[in-house]
Amino acid sequence: MAGHTDALRIAEVLAARLCHDLAGPVGSLNQALELVAGDDEGLALARQAAAELARRVKLLRAAWTPDGPDLSLSQLRDLAPERLTLDLFGLPGGTVFQPPMARLVLNLILLAQESLPAGGLVALYGTATDLVVTIAGPKAAWPSGLVLCLTDPDAALSALTAPRTLQMPLTALLAQGLGLRLSLLIGAAKSGPPPLRLSIS
Repeated sequence: MAGHTDALRIAEVLAARLCHDLAGPVGSLNQALELVAGDDEGLALARQAAAELARRVKLLRAAWTPDGPDLSLSQLRDLAPERLTLDLFGLPGGTVFQPPMARLVLNLILLAQESLPAGGLVALYGTATDLVVTIAGPKAAWPSGLVLCLTDPDAALSALTAPRTLQMPLTALLAQGLGLRLSLLIGAAKSGPPPLRLSIS
C-alpha cells in the first residue's frame, strides 16, 4: 500500500510541476495572440512563445517518460533550455547516451537549470557511461538536502513536497530506480558547488 501511495504522490507532484512549467509560455502565447491582428511585433512574440513551449514540452517528455531513445550531443543541445549555457566540450564529439543514462542526463540538465537562479554555465565532461556535471554562476548552488536524497530513497520521497522543488528528489529517485550511481563529489571543486557524477553502476 505504501508503494502505491508513493507512486501516486510522485505522479501528483509531477503533474503539478508540468502545469507550472507550461503556465508561463502558455500565458505569453495567449497575450501575444491578442495583439496579433495586424501587429508584426505581436506575431513575433507569439511565435517565440510557441517555440519555447514546444521545446519545453519536448524536453520534459524526454526526461520524465520511460523508454526514451538514445541521446546524441546535438540532440542534447536542441533539447536544453534556451536560457541555459551548456558546455559539452569535455565530452568526445561522437558521444551518445543510451537509455537510461540519456534520461538521467536530461534530468540533471533540469536540476542544473534550477540551481542557477541568476543564470550561469553547465558543463558536462567524461564519457557516455561516466559523466560529471558542474555548474557555475553568480548564485550557483545545488538544492539543500541533495546529498541525503542521493543516499536515502526515503528522504527523497519525503522531499516530494512541492512542484517547485520536485526536480532534486525526482532525479535522485530516478537514478536509484534505474540502477545508476549518482553522487556529489564533495571537495572536488576548487570553488563553487561540487560536481555531480553520474555513472553506470
